[in-house]
This record gives sequence, C-alpha cells and structure tokens, in this order.
Amino acid sequence: MKFATTIEEQIQKLKERGLIILDEEKAKEVLLDIGYYRFGSYLFPYELTYPSKNDRTHRLKNPTRFEDALDLYYFDSDLRMLLLRYLTRIEINLRTYITYYVSNIYKDNPFWFVDDEVMDGEFVDAFDIEIYTEQFKKHPVISDHHKKYPEDKYAPAWKTVEHMTFGAVYQLFLSITDKNVQSAISRHYNVDKLTIFTSYFNAIRYLRNQCAHGDVLFDMKLAKPLKSGPAGQFNSFTNSNIIGAIDVVKFFLKQISQHRYQDFCKQLDTLLDGVENDIVAEVLNDISGFNMNFA
Repeated sequence: MKFATTIEEQIQKLKERGLIILDEEKAKEVLLDIGYYRFGSYLFPYELTYPSKNDRTHRLKNPTRFEDALDLYYFDSDLRMLLLRYLTRIEINLRTYITYYVSNIYKDNPFWFVDDEVMDGEFVDAFDIEIYTEQFKKHPVISDHHKKYPEDKYAPAWKTVEHMTFGAVYQLFLSITDKNVQSAISRHYNVDKLTIFTSYFNAIRYLRNQCAHGDVLFDMKLAKPLKSGPAGQFNSFTNSNIIGAIDVVKFFLKQISQHRYQDFCKQLDTLLDGVENDIVAEVLNDISGFNMNFA
C-alpha cells in the first residue's frame, strides 16, 4: 500500500532516483501545480528501464534534469491544446454530416436513431439507459423540446445527436444497419473502404478523449491500430502512436477545409520548431516519431 507524501518527501524521492534538481523552490511550485503523479509520466522516458512497465525501479539515466521532464510536459500540454481546437472542428463536422445525411435518408422519421429498422437492436434497447437518460433530458435544448412537444418521447435527431457524447455518436454510426448508408458517409470524406473510415473515426474519438482528459500524448497508443489508406501508409510504429493519429487529423481537416488543414500544419510546425531542449527533442524524435531538427 502506498501513502500520501509531502512535497519535500516527493523531491527527496526524485533526487534518490537520480533526478537533478537545481531549484527546489521551482520544483515545489511545479509539483503543487501539476502533481507528482502527472509529473512522473514525463520522467518515464528517462528511466533506465523504459519502455518496460514491469519491475520498474524508477532509476533515471544520468544526467536527467528536472527541466527535461518539465519541458516535455509543456510540449505535451501545448500539443494537447492545439489538437483540441482542431479535433473539435472535426467532431462537429462528423456529428453534423451524419445527422444531416441520415435524417434526409429517413425524412419521415425524425427519431430514426431509435428505430430498429434503421439501427442495430442493441443500440436501440440501450438508448434510454445509456444515452437518453434523465440527466441528458435536463439539457436546455432537450428540455425545451419536451416542454413544447410533450407527446414526443425523444427530441428529433438534429437536436438529440447534437448533444450526445462523441463516443455515443461513434456508436450511433457503427449501429446503422444499412451499410450503404455508412459507406456513403465514408465516401463523403473520400474514404472508399468503410473499414478504413471506421478506423479513422475511432482514432479521432480516442485522441479527442486523450486530449480532453489531459492524458499523456507523446507516447500514447491508440486502442486499435490504424488501417493504411488515404491518410497514410502506417507501419507497426505509426499505426498506433501520436504521429499516426495526427496524420488522421490532417486527413480529416483536409476534407473539411483546406485552410484549416494549412493552419494546423503551420501551427504544428511552429510548436515543433520551438522545442529548444535537445533532450526533449530526442525523446520526441525517438519515442513519438516527430522529425525533429537537431542543432
């Protein structure tokens, strides 16, 4: 069992593991700001036993400075903020187009998302329990709809899907039983194979959740490997890591807006060019796969 430790104890433990801390007051400020556990995630690539997570001693390579982990954390945070801005654009676009397209296929059925002739039965059966909950119905848009139309069990798709979680929208797409409808949505984004589009959609969903929850990005692993296709030819390294995920972000942005795609690429290049710590640049090159320019 592990117990809580004071900042002073945390600093002492880091020193015992081989971390060079020249400014203890700064270290205290950082640990109180981001936390010992989160900071430790950015020390991981400097451990002697990296990337193994079994039998870790937490001993660090010599020399490893406090600033090496902190600069990696700052990069990760900046990358997260950049990605969130553009992932939001992709999420809204996917949500909007799926709702628009399917609603116009079933024009006379504004509640197609709970119709078992349109959707997989398991999705429909679980809809009230997992999505259209009492809490969901408290959303002002949904609540106002039911006040205005008390006879409706659900708000129409263009209101309901708009307020579903992105994960639920992904499940909604997977649950459409007509593969021709799914494939038409896939082709809208210039992906001919539905399995590849689903792979990309899932990567966007996963990366969005990683960013939203503040998880580590530099050595992230997608839950499911990417399939090679129009977003890139992925190998065993890039099919699950941050580079592969970013390639999918770039692909979607290019389908949505050439300007937004160019903006994202420029901002990403600026972020990478701003890495001045050569130790961090080496981590990003070797572990993340970014093509870093070393001085």
